[in-house]
Amino acid sequence: MITAIVIILVLLLVAISSLRVLKEYERGVAFRLGRLREPLGPGIRVLLPGLDKLVRMDLRVVTLTIPPQEVITRDNVPARVNAVVLFRVVDPVKSVMTVENHAIATSQIAQTTLRSVVGRADLDTLLAHRADLNEDLAKSIASMTEPWGVKVEVVEIKDVEIPEAMQRAMAREAEAERERRAKVINARGELQASAELRDAAKTLSESPASLQLRYLQTLLELGADQNSTVVFPLPIDIIGPFLDAIRGRAAPGVNGTSPATDAVERTPGDR
Repeated sequence: MITAIVIILVLLLVAISSLRVLKEYERGVAFRLGRLREPLGPGIRVLLPGLDKLVRMDLRVVTLTIPPQEVITRDNVPARVNAVVLFRVVDPVKSVMTVENHAIATSQIAQTTLRSVVGRADLDTLLAHRADLNEDLAKSIASMTEPWGVKVEVVEIKDVEIPEAMQRAMAREAEAERERRAKVINARGELQASAELRDAAKTLSESPASLQLRYLQTLLELGADQNSTVVFPLPIDIIGPFLDAIRGRAAPGVNGTSPATDAVERTPGDR
C-alpha cells in the first residue's frame, strides 16, 4: 500500500513537473534529446522531464539603448553620439538556432553601424537631418538582423555632443547669419520705401493742390505737439521771389563793386 502511494506521488510529481505554461506573448522552442521540435504556442504544454528542453522567446518589442560612441564626422569633427533601437523577435526558431544571444548581437551590430553611418555624414547633416540618418541606420541594422529572426522597428539618434569650442563657433555663425538676414530685410524695406516715395512725389507733382493740402496737413501735425520750437516748412515756390529780390539788391555795381561800396569810395575831390 505504501509502495503504491509512493509510486502515485512520484508519478504526480513527474506529471506536474512536465507541465509548462507559455504566456500569450511568448513562444517556446523545444528540443527532445537535442533535436528541434515544432514551436510551442501559448497555453499549457507537456514536456518530458529529462528528455525535453524548453527555450522561451519573448515576442514583445525590446528597447535597446546604445551607449555613447566616439565618432569623427566626415568634416573631421569629433562627437559623442548615442541612440536607441527598438526590435522584436518575429521568428523564434531562427533567433535560437542562428545566433547565441540575439539581444547582445543586435546591440553590437547597432554600435558598429552607428559609428559607420555617422562617420560618413558631416556635422550639419548630423544635426539638421537626423531623420535620414535614422532611416539609414534602421535599414543597415535590419539587413543584418533579419537572418536571426529579429525585426528592427525603430532606430533613433538621441543626443549628439560636440566640443565646446565648436559650439561657440556655431553660435557665432548663427549670429552672423541672423545679422545678414536683418541687413537684407532692412535693405529691401528701404528699396520698397523709396519706390513708394517716388510714386508719391510723382502723384503730388501732377496735382499742385495736393501739395498745398499736404503742406497744411504738416502744419496741423506740428501744431498738435507741445513743443517749444516750431518749424514751418515753406515750399520753394513761395519763398522763391523773396530770394530773388534779395539777390537783386546784393547784385554788383557798374565797376564791379556794390552800390554802397561805390558811394563810400567816392570823395568830394572826385566830383
